[in-house]
Amino acid sequence: MDEEFVANRVLASIPTVNRTHLRARLEPVTLKFRQVLYEPGRTIRHVYFPVDCLISLLTAVDRRRSLEVGMVGNEGMAGMPFILGVGKSGVRAIVQGGGRALRMASATFLEEFNRNPPLQQALYRYTFALMTQISQTAACNRFHEADARLARWLLMTRDRVGGTDFFLTHEFLSHMLGLRREAVTQAASGLKRRGVIEYSRGRLRILNERKLESSSCVCYRAVQAIFRRAQT
Repeated sequence: MDEEFVANRVLASIPTVNRTHLRARLEPVTLKFRQVLYEPGRTIRHVYFPVDCLISLLTAVDRRRSLEVGMVGNEGMAGMPFILGVGKSGVRAIVQGGGRALRMASATFLEEFNRNPPLQQALYRYTFALMTQISQTAACNRFHEADARLARWLLMTRDRVGGTDFFLTHEFLSHMLGLRREAVTQAASGLKRRGVIEYSRGRLRILNERKLESSSCVCYRAVQAIFRRAQT
């Protein structure tokens, strides 16, 4: 489990002397695509430190629609309300990219959090970065064009899963970006024509990362800079 432990950036930032007890209380799990981890108003029973999976945080717009307001990958932890003294989730958390994570029961995590100052500091810094990501995402979804928003989202996903190949449907992307399916299709087609991505039968592959970054809005770089500062 040592390799998985250091693959998560929050856990990797914990000094070696403070790791032993923490590592012993973490359980390796495999999270499946579209697995629901939390529902709004429901008790948080576990926290998750992603290794190579990706978790989307969704807020309900109405009975049929939801919108992604944040994402959690190997830079952080899912279950952040716990460190703020809230035992219930305010969002729906769903696995967007399946893979490995380290899990801890919420009561056990609270004990560990209270006794481990380096873990506290790492998660306080991550909380600030996640709050910035959420507010920047809200502004992006309101003001920026569909193709720039799609490019930003793909870059953030790439950074968190460490890969350039994704299984994505247009319907799923429409929920993530708050766009109609037609707008997602147009944006993806534009990136495909420019040789930035390849898209077929729900499989999307990034072909040119440099072009994708130039196609993105400023929100990607703004959030990336905040996370870099939070990890130092």
